[in-house]
Amino acid sequence: MMVKINDGISRVNCSDVMKHVNRKITLCGWVHRVRHLGRITFLQLRDRSGIIQCVLENELAEMKLSLESVISVQGLVVKTMKTDTGVEVIVDKLQLLNTANAPLPIELNQKELDVHMDTLLNNRVLSLRNHKEHLMFNIKSAIVDAFSSFLRNEDFIQIFTPKIVAAGAEGGANLFSIDYFNQPAYLGQSPQFYKQMMVAAGYERVFEVAPVYRAEEHATSRHLNEYISLDLEMGFVFSSKELMELEENLLRFIFNTIRDRYQKELQEVGVTIPLIERIPSISLHEAKQILAHEYHKSTSEMEDLDPEGERLICQYFSEKENSELVFITHYPKAVRPMYAKPLENHSLYTDSFDLLFKGIEITTGGLRIHDYQELISSIEENHLKVADFESYTNVFKYGMPPHGGLAIGLERLTAKIMNRPNVRFASAFPRDRHRLTP
Repeated sequence: MMVKINDGISRVNCSDVMKHVNRKITLCGWVHRVRHLGRITFLQLRDRSGIIQCVLENELAEMKLSLESVISVQGLVVKTMKTDTGVEVIVDKLQLLNTANAPLPIELNQKELDVHMDTLLNNRVLSLRNHKEHLMFNIKSAIVDAFSSFLRNEDFIQIFTPKIVAAGAEGGANLFSIDYFNQPAYLGQSPQFYKQMMVAAGYERVFEVAPVYRAEEHATSRHLNEYISLDLEMGFVFSSKELMELEENLLRFIFNTIRDRYQKELQEVGVTIPLIERIPSISLHEAKQILAHEYHKSTSEMEDLDPEGERLICQYFSEKENSELVFITHYPKAVRPMYAKPLENHSLYTDSFDLLFKGIEITTGGLRIHDYQELISSIEENHLKVADFESYTNVFKYGMPPHGGLAIGLERLTAKIMNRPNVRFASAFPRDRHRLTP
């Protein structure tokens, strides 16, 4: 992209400078690094696309420029053997657009930010200028783009559902309550009901990318109280295996998209994107047998896997099958929401699944109950009030097809792709029980 500024000289992105050898260009960005050598100063300028070396001579070399100050430079692009890009800009004009205070609270121009996570998050806008932190959110954006593109190609349409709701989709007490014109209301913990309602409306295949809210007092490396959920729901599905096959193809497309777009940048930060051939699948019962036999870890038959169990199962499949992903199926009704469809021959279990990736659950999915009376019975069995869900359950009286869906936690997926130990790294401005700013 080129924009006319200053003397009508076109602004060029740093990544495109090598296309303009022997031409005069304008660059705008931040001062990344400065090195003074007598009457010559070598300045690295950074914009959204990368970094380029600029050479300041004579009076320009004497300018005092603090790191992260915003500048505009104009100069001639010449070839050189001294830079990775093979070019540099001999500057004849420099305009200081805004001065950055010194010293900076974070030393940004390092490969890794060696600071406490609270320091990083308290100075979030600054920390995101670091190459590795910056790349995180390019990857996150690419995930959303690939998710949406893949599903549109599979004849899904994007929907937009309310985040102020009258009841929680998953019951329980993990809801943020709000005063809605003197009526009780809540922030949505899932778009689940609305996804199902849009399937019933005849759209059949729908998806949404939107925030969800969980009022859980966690303080762990895997939980946020506001995060982005990648949701999909589809009609005329008769087995969760169909959904698992769809997600396998979806993730393969997402990973390939990231690899194609950011191969060079990922290599620079030491991140390898997994190649998906086949994602193994085992039942929850089989997973617990592996935990007992391989790691001497025992759990109750009707309980979900705890974080250590998820980590160990992923370790097992990484070592035994060279897969960093594994589906876990056949979860008990006791650990699933009231809309989860029971297995036909095992009424205590549901036709549902989780997907684990590098030691953490990133997806929950499965078939949903589509029969009205069965849904009412399930609501009552879960000790919920049927009257609280009438706007949802009434839909099932008028021809709801068999259906199912899944939800992927965007921050968890992003953090694991980038090998970050805490999901907060994958949120630009995370919200947890202790953090409401910035």
